[in-house]
Amino acid sequence: MESQIPQEWNKFILKDVTFVNLMMRRIYNVLIVANPYDAFMLEDDGRVEEKIFNEYMELGLRYPPTFTQVSTIAEAEEVLATTKIDLVICMPGTADNDAFTVARAIKGKFPEIHCVVLTPFSHGITRRMQDEDLSIFDYVFCWLGNTNLIMSIIKLIEDKMNLEHDIKEAGVQMILLVEDSIRFYSSILPNLYGYILQQSQNFSTEALNRHAANLRMRGRPKVVLARTYEEALGIYERYKNNCLGVISDVRFPYHSTKRSQIVGAGASSLEKDPEAGFKLLEAIRREDEFLPLIMESSESANRERAEREGFRFVDKNSKMLSVDLRHLLEEHMGFGDFIFRDPKTHAVITRIRSLKDLQDNIFKIPRDSMLYHISRNHMSRWLTARAIFPVANFLKHVTWHKLQDVDAHRQIIFDAIVQYRHMKNIGVVAVFDRGKFDKYAHFARIGDGSLGGKGRGLAFLDNVVKTHPQFNQYPGASVRIPKTVVLCTDVFDQFMEQNNLYEIALSDAPDDVILQHFLRAQLPDSYIDDFFTFFEATKSPIAIRSSSLLEDSHYQPFAGIYSTYMIPYLEDKYEMLHMLAAAIKSVYASVYYRDSKAYMTATSNVIDQEKMAVILQEVVGKSYGDHYYPNISGVLRSLNYYPIGDETAEEGIASLALGLGKYIVDGGQTLRVSPYHPAQVLQMSEMEIALRETQTHFYALDMKHVGADFKVDDGFNILKLKVKEADKEGSLQYIASTFDPYDQVIRDGLYEGGRKIISFCGVLQHDVFPLPQILQMSMKYGAEAMRRPVEIEFACNLNADKTGEFYLLQIRPIVDSKQTLVEDVAALPDEECLLRSNNSLGHGISDDVTDVVYVKYDDQFTAMHNPAVASDIERINQKFLDEGRNYVLVGPGRWGSSDSWLGVPVKWPHISAARVIVELVLRNYRVDPSQGTHFFQNLTSFGVGYFTIDTNRPSEGGLFRKEILDQMPAVEETALVRHVRFDRPLRIMMDGKKQVGAVLLPENEVVETNDQP
Repeated sequence: MESQIPQEWNKFILKDVTFVNLMMRRIYNVLIVANPYDAFMLEDDGRVEEKIFNEYMELGLRYPPTFTQVSTIAEAEEVLATTKIDLVICMPGTADNDAFTVARAIKGKFPEIHCVVLTPFSHGITRRMQDEDLSIFDYVFCWLGNTNLIMSIIKLIEDKMNLEHDIKEAGVQMILLVEDSIRFYSSILPNLYGYILQQSQNFSTEALNRHAANLRMRGRPKVVLARTYEEALGIYERYKNNCLGVISDVRFPYHSTKRSQIVGAGASSLEKDPEAGFKLLEAIRREDEFLPLIMESSESANRERAEREGFRFVDKNSKMLSVDLRHLLEEHMGFGDFIFRDPKTHAVITRIRSLKDLQDNIFKIPRDSMLYHISRNHMSRWLTARAIFPVANFLKHVTWHKLQDVDAHRQIIFDAIVQYRHMKNIGVVAVFDRGKFDKYAHFARIGDGSLGGKGRGLAFLDNVVKTHPQFNQYPGASVRIPKTVVLCTDVFDQFMEQNNLYEIALSDAPDDVILQHFLRAQLPDSYIDDFFTFFEATKSPIAIRSSSLLEDSHYQPFAGIYSTYMIPYLEDKYEMLHMLAAAIKSVYASVYYRDSKAYMTATSNVIDQEKMAVILQEVVGKSYGDHYYPNISGVLRSLNYYPIGDETAEEGIASLALGLGKYIVDGGQTLRVSPYHPAQVLQMSEMEIALRETQTHFYALDMKHVGADFKVDDGFNILKLKVKEADKEGSLQYIASTFDPYDQVIRDGLYEGGRKIISFCGVLQHDVFPLPQILQMSMKYGAEAMRRPVEIEFACNLNADKTGEFYLLQIRPIVDSKQTLVEDVAALPDEECLLRSNNSLGHGISDDVTDVVYVKYDDQFTAMHNPAVASDIERINQKFLDEGRNYVLVGPGRWGSSDSWLGVPVKWPHISAARVIVELVLRNYRVDPSQGTHFFQNLTSFGVGYFTIDTNRPSEGGLFRKEILDQMPAVEETALVRHVRFDRPLRIMMDGKKQVGAVLLPENEVVETNDQP
């Protein structure tokens, strides 16, 4: 089918329309100029403001105007001095025309104010109007005692004020009403507006939440009133691309030379052309063969000619006038339901009530009916009337003249609706609606409470993706968040109260006892159908994640405190519902587990302030037999405190792993890579490191584990598997290399035999999938939007055809009290420092270390004793581990080098209690610094600092005041190593951004610097 669709309509991008900037100019304050008697007549029993307010509320309109009444110029000036008036309604009385004088005085001082004449209907109206200069007024109306005319006047003026801007901004439509009879348009406008506003209320239900629905009503069609042929044709020519239809009288003036004559055309002695309406509609028909044209006339003789020329006709004398007009608007201008008809019999085939309805039925409509509607542009007009401008504007250009293939039209309409619904879903937290949530839906909430921390983070990420279409610029690579429904915090409150759970929850009962109480409790049955709809839409396993008020908060690191469960996708929906309910209750229970309560106390929060929302989310991954997992999971940080080589701190760092992301959270062996340097992977730089420090296991969801036997441990149905399992299951394409034991080399890609190394070589070095570029954008736009460094969780599915889906799972600010550096480390005076490095890795502050262990050296230092140094340090390190203490380790050359001539050949367990490791470059022992590459993974995992100090360059190389340590008594000393202890803690400061670090002396031991030995 795709081959039949021309390229321009096969791949297209819809431009979204925002309703926020529409109807920006409004009438807020109305001044009625009338003598008290006429004003009272207008207000009937003095309640015009209340009636208008009620009219507005019933139609879901906002900003009802306020009314002020004056009868003299002095009163008017008093009001205008304190109030900004937007509209003046002038009511000339039956006895005098003083109101005109007052209105002219106001207009003279405030020429921008809109003025209209509102006169009680009487036979003397025409005579009185003929003698007045009406040029200062916008319109003349006839008061028939109905307050909805006032609303129509206000809406007509507002439409006029906003027409130009709203058409340019969003492509809003207009209905042109051509009528010179003051009495007639004063009676038809309230009907017309009442219907249009009611329709806009109906179509606003296409919006995803109440706020969006209110904004959407601003996109309703506008009404423009013309009173002469020339005025009407001028308006049409100017806005013809946005004209929804024309309603025209037959007899009205053809042209006029004076503004006053146009305003009061129906009341002036201006000559009327009995054919003006026909001339106008014929001229318009020549330009647009399908525009709906409606003729209204009190002369029934005009009906035959109108229908002969293809115009619709309404009889002004008919008592059914407003009903007839409404039917025509419904049938021909796109209001109401879209009715597919049989072109021969005009019988109704089917009614379409919403966009989703159209999407579901487009392939079921009979061919001849589709052809009838497509060829007349009905689809585009219906969408336009409903303010679905992006799709309408796109389909408007896909005409039958350009593409004569019904099935291609069906596919184009379907694709456009899908793209529009996806675009509208992104960045919006919709209210969950069973009728709308399907596989194209995206993010919805159940309940009216808070989304919680993770929920807010997801909604925020969704918005970041929406506002940066660059994310989806790469062919075959889509970026989005997983399908998500959030059970808001009010659902949690209701569950806790209805099941009387607070007593057990707040008690000191063991976790498993609390869990059992929660599992026996009942969730409201009203959500069952919602959950079934969600199962149907996702058709994948579901993650049930905590989203508490405090979690992922900007100011408190609450990540990972509560539980996340996963359940498999089951054909038996009731069994799946059973598991889902158990998982939700288990997440709720985790708020009250012992660790959670302890954490609350530690962070000075009160447990009963905590509220829990729950995120139901499709699990990113694919099925491999009974296992389910993604090809890539990862955590991305926009700050890298351990940059090596060409990397900088601001370029960020990603940790990648095969399988579920729980593996990374649990501290598994990941592949660290900077998205800006994807070819520079330290773990793959040497074969020995690659074999030792790459992933050997991964996590997968057990799809066979069915049942509601939920445990306190949320990983009870997560399997830890060996990488060779993934190789058998065929999930390693593009992400693995193969170790050849015969040639002792590692080759990119999958080959028979040999151990598989998780190197992600296909996506990092061979451009199979633009992962580095997407990670760069995620960091850049995420950090920009949050205005601070961020941590982002993500997962990715890769397909055999080199396409893939990248899912953003979570974003949170990088907050750690340890990592708040106020002082400038580089500016600290030398006399306060024990040592300083201008080439350091790591970030943060700690002030609980009192010990320094250093290798004894002088100018005659030799590396010959390094193996003995290693055994001394291993023994001393064990003592620190036994006592639960940490220390600063200082020594020449590369720590951890396998070549003892280059440094001390320790393994990580031999120095694991060190808080800072310092490598020295000496005068007669110059070894290129390693920057900790030998145990880089451990440094980063445990936040250990790694300093390099070159004693040959006293200022820029750094500073080490060994003489202070030499003068102190030793806690322990061997021939090669010395251990000293300060009475008070040293202060360790590391600035990961600037890559400078220092160890400060305790305040009472600051010593003036001497020359270094």
